[in-house]
Amino acid sequence: MAVYTEVSAEDLASFVADYDLGELLSFKGIAEGVENSNYLLQAEKGSFILTLYEKRVAEEDLPFFLGLMEHLAGRGISCPVPLHAADGKALRRLCGRPAALISFLEGLSPRRVQTFHCSGLGAALARMHLAGADYALRRENALSVTGWRPLLEACAERADEVRPGLAEALERELAHLESSWPEDLPAGVIHADLFPDNVFFRQENLTGIIDFYFACNDFFAYDLAVCLNAWCFEQDNAFNVTKARMLLQAYSRERAFSEAELKALPLFARGSALRFLLTRLYDWLHHPEGAFVKPKDPLEYWRKLQFHQDVRGPGAYGLDL
Repeated sequence: MAVYTEVSAEDLASFVADYDLGELLSFKGIAEGVENSNYLLQAEKGSFILTLYEKRVAEEDLPFFLGLMEHLAGRGISCPVPLHAADGKALRRLCGRPAALISFLEGLSPRRVQTFHCSGLGAALARMHLAGADYALRRENALSVTGWRPLLEACAERADEVRPGLAEALERELAHLESSWPEDLPAGVIHADLFPDNVFFRQENLTGIIDFYFACNDFFAYDLAVCLNAWCFEQDNAFNVTKARMLLQAYSRERAFSEAELKALPLFARGSALRFLLTRLYDWLHHPEGAFVKPKDPLEYWRKLQFHQDVRGPGAYGLDL
């Protein structure tokens, strides 16, 4: 979350007046994240999140995202729900941007991931995958293997500024992934961006999942691989196999994964690492002047990619076939 579009108190009060929230008491921008502009609103009837969707989020995808949150919440998944205004619409416009008002979830994102966080995450992710099975809308994953080459091409000329030899190494890795990517594994709606700052806890209990703006249809095991990269590496970049085992075991208790999915985990982990490396590299090299959000270090995911390149089977992640 972040703030790119400034909203005046007058415009916000007019926008909120179309909802049954009572008087607007306060609002403030939320600095975290990189994709959209977000504000925390306090009204007489509670706290809410206002999101203005910026240019990197395609407006035609918004019905998928907003509808998915309603669908999952209706099936018992704890996630934000878009509010409908007096005209019945959840998606509206504010300050020239598509905008939506979303319910507020209680809880805190983990600052230091523990094993119990990974267990809670695994179970919640499996339940989310199952709950999305009958979601009617579909959205392809624009940031899966077919979308990585344009990103690499946009960065290749300057990639070696970040690390000598990086462009050639990324070209080799992408060629390997393009030739090896599976075509027939269990798939459905995935989150695709389930980092610790998108999961809330109270004490040891997971209280909710947020930020569904990369959600799409893709392999379930790829979603697990995203989580392995985001949750199971320590600050010194060492891989914590205990956290990985807790994540995967908790997931499998809710939704059993196949032998083929397990075999594909190392490849998906490499693909996930390359995906976030490339998007971070693009942001690092194309960072606009005056942007509110500092780009994240792409080399964090280079180091994760190197770890997965040496993995020979799912045993490295704590599970054996």
